[in-house]
Amino acid sequence: MMNEPKKSDLAKVAGKPTNKAGSRTAAEPVEPRAGAEGNANQQSTNRTQCRARVSQALERVRQAARLRKQERFTALLHHINLDLLRMSFYALKRSAAPGVDGVTWQDYEACLESNLQGLHERVHRGAYRALPSRRKYIPKPDGRQRPLGIASLEDKILQRAVVAVLNAIYEEDFLGFSYGFRPKRSQHDALDALMAGIQRRKVNWILDADYRSFFDAVSHDWLIRFLRHRIGDERILRLIRKWLKAGVFEEGIVTESEAGTPQGATASPLLANVYLHYVFDLWAQQWRKRHARGDMIVVRFADDTVLGFEYEADAKRFLADMRARSEAFSLTLHPDKTRIIRFGRYAALNRRERGQGKPETFTFLGFTMICGQKRMGGFQLQRRTRRDRMQATIQRVKEELQRRRHQPIPEQGKWLGQVVRGFFAYHAVPTNYRCLVVFRVRIAQLWKRALMRRSQRARRTWKQMPRLIDDWLPRPRILHPWPERRFDAKHPRWEPCA
Repeated sequence: MMNEPKKSDLAKVAGKPTNKAGSRTAAEPVEPRAGAEGNANQQSTNRTQCRARVSQALERVRQAARLRKQERFTALLHHINLDLLRMSFYALKRSAAPGVDGVTWQDYEACLESNLQGLHERVHRGAYRALPSRRKYIPKPDGRQRPLGIASLEDKILQRAVVAVLNAIYEEDFLGFSYGFRPKRSQHDALDALMAGIQRRKVNWILDADYRSFFDAVSHDWLIRFLRHRIGDERILRLIRKWLKAGVFEEGIVTESEAGTPQGATASPLLANVYLHYVFDLWAQQWRKRHARGDMIVVRFADDTVLGFEYEADAKRFLADMRARSEAFSLTLHPDKTRIIRFGRYAALNRRERGQGKPETFTFLGFTMICGQKRMGGFQLQRRTRRDRMQATIQRVKEELQRRRHQPIPEQGKWLGQVVRGFFAYHAVPTNYRCLVVFRVRIAQLWKRALMRRSQRARRTWKQMPRLIDDWLPRPRILHPWPERRFDAKHPRWEPCA
């Protein structure tokens, strides 16, 4: 006689949970597989994609940084694994200029896995050595030269990986009015915050502050001391010191760096934000709570800072205190670019009563801020593309058209269309339509002049040019919404930081 099945077996077949399941979840004994062994919440195994493994590991770092604001992270180097290095490599720009070693992105990809394995081993056993940056100069709108440091490819890969780990920590610490070089934040977010603050708060005075040669003046000692507030892993700090001390290679000579971070390096934006977080952001937040008599707004993008005040006395006192604090941390405010001006909804009326003409303007992130009026009356903060920035772009197009003069017209039109679309993508903001029209007309004039000079027989008049212009150059139109609408959408009023 066959044995009758037990009730627990029948329950399993019927899909019902057994009695007295104990500490195991009710779903586990029902599933037709072995129960979990307590590792369901641990890091994914190698069967998952590397992107998921990296994101989960960094998410745990982010949660720890959010919950424990005063904790120092003493074990971070194990996050610099092959998966993160591989993601960092593919995030680099393929056509970027090589460093002093001459290795390009394509050269490194040819033996990618072995190269990454070698870099990983050298980093974890302490044998990694940072190469000096190759010096390159690019012209600035004011005619001066901006020095850039082009790091080697392996330095870029490792810097991007370390920045990904540190961002998980510092994004929980950085304040809301800091916008420069942060994930999910852009120049237009900073512009929206500034315009919303000026139009909604009692702002009558603007302090336009700028540090002189900020990236060249950063103190290495102070930077490491600031990093130690959150980073306790000496191996990570040793890597940062190597990048800071690597020096610059120029005209066959390597110059060691005693101060500053090389502009163009992948780690420089984050290090600059950490430096200014302790030097300026935390201090400005406390100053606003303790000393400001009226309304005060702060918007910072890298080393460019704009502050709005209700009272002139607050603006002057803040500038004096800011100058003293900056000098205490090896920084100097630029004497020509730092100034206090009357600006806001009542600036035009106050200056008219004093016979001083129109209100002064200031520039921020490529735009000139103007106290204007709406069509139906009332104050409106208007933006115009900086004239020197537009002229610099037009000059570069003119020089490039001379080189492309004898290319086929479709190739010229395709390239010019990309230039115009790129200009519109950033500058096509409300109240800036006229500048878009002017830029398109200037590009069309340069194109006609280049076509006229292709040969002595080239005779393209304006009767023939409109068709080419309409076919290849996009028409000007506003691409960005009004700043207040986008700011309200990204920062709802129910958010704690709103």
